Amino acid sequence: MKKVVLLTSLFVSLLCCLHAQETNPDSIWKIHGENTFLINQSTFSNWAAGGINSLSANLVLNYDFNYKKDKWSWDNKVLAAYGLTKQKDLGWRKNDDRILLNSLLGYQAAPKWLYTFFMNFNSQFANGYNYNADGSREALISAGLAPAYLSFGPGIAYKESDNFRFNLSPASPRFVFVTNQELADQGAFGVDPGKKSRFEFGASFDAYYRKNIMENIGIENILRLYSNYLEDPKNVDVDYTLNIFMKVNRFVSVNAGVQMIYDDNTDVPKERDGMNYKGKGLQVKQIFGAGFTYKF
Repeated sequence: MKKVVLLTSLFVSLLCCLHAQETNPDSIWKIHGENTFLINQSTFSNWAAGGINSLSANLVLNYDFNYKKDKWSWDNKVLAAYGLTKQKDLGWRKNDDRILLNSLLGYQAAPKWLYTFFMNFNSQFANGYNYNADGSREALISAGLAPAYLSFGPGIAYKESDNFRFNLSPASPRFVFVTNQELADQGAFGVDPGKKSRFEFGASFDAYYRKNIMENIGIENILRLYSNYLEDPKNVDVDYTLNIFMKVNRFVSVNAGVQMIYDDNTDVPKERDGMNYKGKGLQVKQIFGAGFTYKF
């Protein structure tokens, strides 16, 4: 419960700091943000059909900092998300853990077309574990900055608006970091055993699309593709996120999202015949909750 209180306190503090902030329409900077605190709870008492008491809390901070002057533009997105869930007798476990920084510097080459230089960084805050059937921890499978991905490079972009754009970089270095020595010794996330980083060089494609499909309901699509020229370029890494935002009123919303990742260099926990093992596979994460959202 202390962790939920901490998340709540952080959310309230952010609301107080941002309450009076407004974007100047004449400014070369356009700053938008969403602070969302989601809560889910299920409680059962003498319930004939059965059920497990559970509580979850998620904090999502999603900010855009966009610059435009003459032929120059600079679009930046910062996303941080962390969530915890608790079920009876199982203790607290995280159900969301993301850090995302996207930056795209552009110079107009033609209407809606830009010469660009991009930077993308994504990682996580805390440890992640694989669990046994009895709920006990079996093994550490991830940690803060383990993994972390940094990619950058020149390219060309199409930008119709802040809500629809894509960028292609045919020459993009990418670094994979595994800062946790235990995971590095296992060769996790494609690094050589004992090494804490891996270098790749390939092509990167990023796309973003957001649209209101009806009143008070919007969808957001984020797609990232990467092909490593140095090793199996046909095995394209895929990271796709779909978010759905449903506004109830100014401060209350219902949010749902799914993220799907496939990375040929990442082994994921699997189970066969009661035995746990690791292998290649599609990673899928789903989030759904109702809560409080403050936009500016």
